[in-house]
Amino acid sequence: MIFYFVCGIYDVTRNKNLNWSVAEAYFLGNGVLTWVLSPFNVAMDILALPYFNKGVYKLADLPKPYQDEIRRLIEAANQQNLVGKLQQRVEQESRTMFFFKWYGANAETIVDIPAFHEQYQYVKTIGVSVFNKRQSTSKHFGPLRATLRLLYNINTMDDRSAYIVVGDTTNYWQDEKMFIFDDTLQHQSFNESDKVRYCLFVDIIRPAGLPALLAGAVWLNRLLTGKINSIFYKQWTLVQR
Repeated sequence: MIFYFVCGIYDVTRNKNLNWSVAEAYFLGNGVLTWVLSPFNVAMDILALPYFNKGVYKLADLPKPYQDEIRRLIEAANQQNLVGKLQQRVEQESRTMFFFKWYGANAETIVDIPAFHEQYQYVKTIGVSVFNKRQSTSKHFGPLRATLRLLYNINTMDDRSAYIVVGDTTNYWQDEKMFIFDDTLQHQSFNESDKVRYCLFVDIIRPAGLPALLAGAVWLNRLLTGKINSIFYKQWTLVQR
């Protein structure tokens, strides 16, 4: 228990907006799974050295091969009429998630986007997250730190009423379409506009000194969660074929 407590203290103090409510949520609320996995996540931080975890990233912070692969994915996404293809299915739902790839394994959904099923070295999860009008998440923590989360706003938002908050950083989709962060930090997404928000939802392997070990952790996660990934999105409508 002392070991777990020490790992948890290290883990939760990485949140830059740390206060009692963040610590309470981590140890007693919806961050408990992240706490349970904290020794594993601490090991991921060690294996990633000499790349230190920045928490929130710019594309330029990643190695060039990562940047090239992400740009290729974004270009492919922009060439597809994703909003037009998905909007009829999401009209009646509060929040909807479509997965095309889950930790390296292709997934089938109602829309066929061949570029999303290509083989990527660093991109492991590809989905589309849709927030209907006036919809937001609660504050929450992701469970695993073998990957980084990349969100890319596909449609153009008209004002700053759609955004994501990670610690003391707020990213408004009108200002910046791409946002990369460590999702084991507490975060919250908002769409307070009268427009549906569509974001590409991507997980990339963390840059690491021992990338093969992190890739192995991603593969193990896929093996353990591939058939039950819906439990992580209980508050969403998960659309599958």
